[in-house]
Amino acid sequence: MADGQWYPPEWPDRIRAHAEGTLVPVAPKRAATVLLLKDTPDGPVVHMLRRRASMAFAGGAYAYPGGGVDPRDDDHLVRWAGPTRAWWADRLGVDEAGAQAIVCAAVRETYEEAGVLLAGPAPDAVVGDTTGDDWEAERAALVARDLSFAEFLERRGLVLRSDLLGAWTRWITPEFESRRYDTWFFVAALPAGQRTRNASTEADRTVWIRPAEAAVGYDKGELLMMPPTIATLRQLLPYGTAAETLAAAPARDMTPVLASARLADGEIVLTWPGHDEFTKRIPTDLTTGGA
Repeated sequence: MADGQWYPPEWPDRIRAHAEGTLVPVAPKRAATVLLLKDTPDGPVVHMLRRRASMAFAGGAYAYPGGGVDPRDDDHLVRWAGPTRAWWADRLGVDEAGAQAIVCAAVRETYEEAGVLLAGPAPDAVVGDTTGDDWEAERAALVARDLSFAEFLERRGLVLRSDLLGAWTRWITPEFESRRYDTWFFVAALPAGQRTRNASTEADRTVWIRPAEAAVGYDKGELLMMPPTIATLRQLLPYGTAAETLAAAPARDMTPVLASARLADGEIVLTWPGHDEFTKRIPTDLTTGGA
């Protein structure tokens, strides 16, 4: 393969059905994902996980900690530090309840999958060690959805540090996909005193890697990634520190990126606006696709 772009093998059939008007798009679910950064002498590195090869969706692909929004976090007000919920609502393009739930999802997923918690006992503090048995029991309850993140913060008396996040970009799964997500991507710096670990049941490997190195791996076809992952990696390249990246976040365009497909000259042409490198041309007489 020319690069590490991954997309589901059933896409050609679904794209044809969508183009012919016989496929009804499913509504996308809200989701959040976090590009967790830390500085090194060679520049910032980003935390990535590799999805288990056995996973039905994007098995073997590299991604960031992330997952779906828990609707229970919409209406339970949490202790909050940083920009107001109204500010976040405007930034994310949703209402205030939705903004809280999306930010909660970003912080929760980083904790669930990387063991890093962007919250603290006060508006200007973050927790230290979260590896004790009591912490782990509550993290497992979060993963199982037996406990909402809002409830977790309340139990612990913690303040959610929204000021440690920067909204970076937004991608919506194409209309012809069977599982769709409206995903907000955030950037954050690893808090002092905390360490990452592979806490995800969906990942078989985690790495701290320089964005340029990961992009080279993708270009060589050695690292599988979905378009939003490699796109965001390339967007990190101009920044020399985690702080520079976070400082750039407020000016980022949050217009959603949504792929489109059209029929042209016997081919299905799949495009992502503003991201020409992901354009795919799929012959209409094929029934399966590839990476």
